[in-house]
Amino acid sequence: FQCQETAKGKGCTKAGVCGKSPEVAGMQDLLIYVTKGLSCVTTRLRKEGKSIDKDINHLITNNLFVTITNANFDKESIVGYIEKTINIKEEMISKLDNKDKLHKAAYLSGDRSMFDLFAKSDAVGVCSTQDEDVRSLREMITYGLKGLAAYIKHSNALMKDNEEIDEFIQSALSKTLDDSLDIEELLKLTLETGEYGVKGMALLDSANCGTYGNPEITEVNIGVG
Repeated sequence: FQCQETAKGKGCTKAGVCGKSPEVAGMQDLLIYVTKGLSCVTTRLRKEGKSIDKDINHLITNNLFVTITNANFDKESIVGYIEKTINIKEEMISKLDNKDKLHKAAYLSGDRSMFDLFAKSDAVGVCSTQDEDVRSLREMITYGLKGLAAYIKHSNALMKDNEEIDEFIQSALSKTLDDSLDIEELLKLTLETGEYGVKGMALLDSANCGTYGNPEITEVNIGVG
């Protein structure tokens, strides 16, 4: 489920192609799940008229970036992000006026001593969505958001933020957990994710050019040195 480099191009069923272990892949799935849970909370907080600190926006984009192919295969590091996300999510829930009927991902709590992380990751992975069409659209949206998060993370590093994009990322993540959305609504969200991808590229272009200047044709030494 992770990348285009799997054995025979048919999904990640054989270890050794990239070096990622099943445990790391499982922790990445769980990190995405708890990030969606946090996004359910931040999306509702915004609907209640409350603002979200940019550090939380940055955490969510960073969590998505961590799961991009070859970005981070350090299991303990990923577990740390999972625990940090759960802790912040619990802090954010306390600020809600209405805590009812959030997705169960928003209620996940505890630390590694209280539940088996790997067993939990297996229960919330890609195949937890039974309908293949719904699953495919949810994954396409999620992968689109991961790519968008890469643009935003690099823009943030250059001191550029866009609250509208952060709000969309979090709202879209929460919608991938919404069983009431039908195929047409998920297709619409898929297209909207692509539109925000263009906005993300524009933000990164602005961040790069604003920091380093406009690209120029330049002679460089490409020899061995």
